[in-house]
Amino acid sequence: MVLYTSPFPNSFLSVLHSFSWGLIFPCYWLGDRLVASFVPTTYEKRQRADDPCYFHALCIIITTPIYLALLVASLPFALIGFLLWSPLQSARRPYIYSRLEDKSHANGATLLTEWKAAGNGKSFCFGSANVCLLPDSLARCNNVFNTQARAKEIGRRIRNGASRPQIKIYIDSPTNTSISAASFSSLVSPQSGDSTNRTVNAGIKRTTSMEYKGDNSGSNNSEEGRDDKAGAGEPNDGEENTCIVRINGEENGHMSDIETDTVNGQANASGPAEHSLEGDAEISKMPNHKQKDGDSGSLDSYSASRESLVKVRVGDGTVDQSTVNNKLLYKASIMKKTSVRKKKHTDETFDHEISAFFPANLDFLCLQEVFDKRAAEKLKEQLHHYFEYIVYDVGVYGCHACCSFKFVNSGLLFASRYPVMDAAYHCYPNGRGTDSLASKGALFLKVQVGSTPQDQRIVGYISCTHLQAIAGDTTVRCEQLDMLQDWLSEFRKSTSSSSTANPEELVAFDVICGDLNFDNCSSEDKLEQQHSLFTHYKDPCRIGPGEDKPWAIGTLLDPEGLYDEEVCTPDNLQKVLESEEGRKGYLVYPTSKNHSSSQKGKKTSLKGNGRRIDYMLYTEEGLYLEWKVEVEEFSFITQLAGLTDHLPVAMRLMVSTGEDDP
Repeated sequence: MVLYTSPFPNSFLSVLHSFSWGLIFPCYWLGDRLVASFVPTTYEKRQRADDPCYFHALCIIITTPIYLALLVASLPFALIGFLLWSPLQSARRPYIYSRLEDKSHANGATLLTEWKAAGNGKSFCFGSANVCLLPDSLARCNNVFNTQARAKEIGRRIRNGASRPQIKIYIDSPTNTSISAASFSSLVSPQSGDSTNRTVNAGIKRTTSMEYKGDNSGSNNSEEGRDDKAGAGEPNDGEENTCIVRINGEENGHMSDIETDTVNGQANASGPAEHSLEGDAEISKMPNHKQKDGDSGSLDSYSASRESLVKVRVGDGTVDQSTVNNKLLYKASIMKKTSVRKKKHTDETFDHEISAFFPANLDFLCLQEVFDKRAAEKLKEQLHHYFEYIVYDVGVYGCHACCSFKFVNSGLLFASRYPVMDAAYHCYPNGRGTDSLASKGALFLKVQVGSTPQDQRIVGYISCTHLQAIAGDTTVRCEQLDMLQDWLSEFRKSTSSSSTANPEELVAFDVICGDLNFDNCSSEDKLEQQHSLFTHYKDPCRIGPGEDKPWAIGTLLDPEGLYDEEVCTPDNLQKVLESEEGRKGYLVYPTSKNHSSSQKGKKTSLKGNGRRIDYMLYTEEGLYLEWKVEVEEFSFITQLAGLTDHLPVAMRLMVSTGEDDP
């Protein structure tokens, strides 16, 4: 299947489309700014409350007549442009595939080595987020604003979080699974080659070497990193770019004061330096652009979240002391903690957490509500610093066979570190209300993640979707879930080049990501909760229809509280969501038909830990029979605090081949 790298099949149609949109854009922009000036966010309301001279009200009185006059003047040109633009949409392709040709711009991306299906297996990390990048006047309905600046900052935070090294801390204690002894407070990219060897005492040892190619790293590191990896003997293919730290702890999990003072390092956490003056000016308009103490959202600050930079595991056996690989230099801050954060629900087979960062080594990213075209371009530019392959501007416009007129695209965007082999998009024909104005649908992708020694391709399937949003439209959403399953089945059949007798491809995973706009606890969503999709695909957060696991939390934030000081930074939001009282104050909770009027507004009587409407599903059906797929970790992410009204989610899958390391 041919991947579309441009929206139209020839340059003539592309030029004509650009000309028609150029006629429409002034009217569109003026209308957007005019409406936006009358829809303030809570952040703007607080700023205006401190303005005794009513300066903003005076500005609106002056600018409104100007906007109206220019809007009226631009209407004839917009009408001509619309008459040209509308018929062109029948020839428009359903998506744009972008591949980063100049690899030197991928500052945050780690060089991937092709998986050969050798060893115990490989892990793949998937992320999903609703980023609410609508035209500014519409975004304000969700209490967010400045769409263009938010798009750039969202891209920066995602790629900075994903490009950091993956730190795993093993605590050698059979009785304690907490990080009560030590944690990393910040880390930096490797320094130049003349850095001296440093010995880490206090019972800490890095047991594998790694190559972290951060935003500040030079291009000459890659070959050295490959040599280091080859000599280090990694435990399996799934631990690329991973630094493992082992702590020899006593049974109480604490280290002596002398030991805690022996770990030294030098911080160099300066962020990316490629931001333009225009970009900095845009970001300065964001309500939480100034990094406070402990704000780790952009990774540009000198401090970082202690809990979210480490992954806790229990290690067994003795560890001998050695020197740290001289290619790496981190700042390791060891500190006593007054409150011990223990892993709850130890009967769970995988790790789960609320993290202030996107997972390290994020492989695939599915985004929803990237509706604004200019914002999509800014977001794509930032994501290309980490992801080599991006599919964006997904959807249809204008009139189509079974759909109403579509003014905006589907809002879906997909980014990958692995090459995309095939892609297909389908529009849901049954959208209602305001949702019918957007071409909401499903994007299906097939990616190649490796090959076997017998030259069989190892592939994976990823589906990204966004369902009907209007409350009460349960029948519509169930119909869309039916179509999603049918389209996915057709896509797999049409793109498969294998037969049972002679398989040319081995399927490693099949994942569905997206905003499904229903939760697993609301009584109004019972039809969706019992849909057949959940018999074929597994939800790591779900016990059964109407019941989530105790550690699962909602992903829909209360828009009114987005700019409160308690939650306006990633670290603050993380701390709030870790407590039940905090979740009650800042998450939207499921509703109940039995909820009496006397209890209205009291979230203590509502069910669950918030409305979880953003899903990540996986299946074991249709995969290579000799392999096993299981969840390794699941995360609720706060790194986009203040930038969207949804919590991103991430899932790491381990594909086990069952083979021993060579």
